[in-house]
Amino acid sequence: MTTLYGIPNCDTVKKARAWLTEHGVAHTFHDFKKQGVPAAALDRWLQAAGWDTVINRKGTTWRQLDEDTRTGVTDAASARAVALAHASVIKRPVVEWADGRITVGFNAADWAARV
Repeated sequence: MTTLYGIPNCDTVKKARAWLTEHGVAHTFHDFKKQGVPAAALDRWLQAAGWDTVINRKGTTWRQLDEDTRTGVTDAASARAVALAHASVIKRPVVEWADGRITVGFNAADWAARV
């Protein structure tokens, strides 16, 4: 089963969920706001995609972090700590595909090549 992780009111997550449904990809949705960020899943994402991809350094949440926190994110371990404390800093959506692949962000063309 494919799992899409994100926040339900995020426009990109909405587009991704619609795309999966339109393309007949059975999936579940994991809401960061209600269910939190699963630490084991975050570890998989960091390993598969790299911390610099998983952490959205262009978003509002990142910009609202204090300077010491932002400059302290220099590797997977420090990125993990910030992501667990501030789920909205994770680039959305994160998808764990049924075949085990992991993608971060939504790109319809890339996704079409996967299904």
